[in-house]
Amino acid sequence: MSRTGTPPLDRPAATRAGALVCGAVLTAANLVTGFATVTAYRAGPAGPWDHEGVTHVKAAAGLGVGCAVLTLLLTLVCVKARWLRSAWWYAVPAALGAAALLRLTVLLPHT
Repeated sequence: MSRTGTPPLDRPAATRAGALVCGAVLTAANLVTGFATVTAYRAGPAGPWDHEGVTHVKAAAGLGVGCAVLTLLLTLVCVKARWLRSAWWYAVPAALGAAALLRLTVLLPHT
């Protein structure tokens, strides 16, 4: 028995299971974040009179930023628990969050 109370042979199986669960959850979270970010870029006003289109862009970009922050926090938990060993897991939510933040601030359509 190890110091944690689990047999040494069961520990790698638990680590593999944790990696699979974290990978699946983070993949789903990244897909949701990506969908919100792409929606923010695809949506836009139909013309100078369409203030509702700008509101839709702001809502989608805000959702994209929020999802990216939550995904980054989930990634932090999974990497710190050593279920995921690569720091590359931070790249996707960081890039999607930056893209959504750009759409929310600099690239916001004007009416």
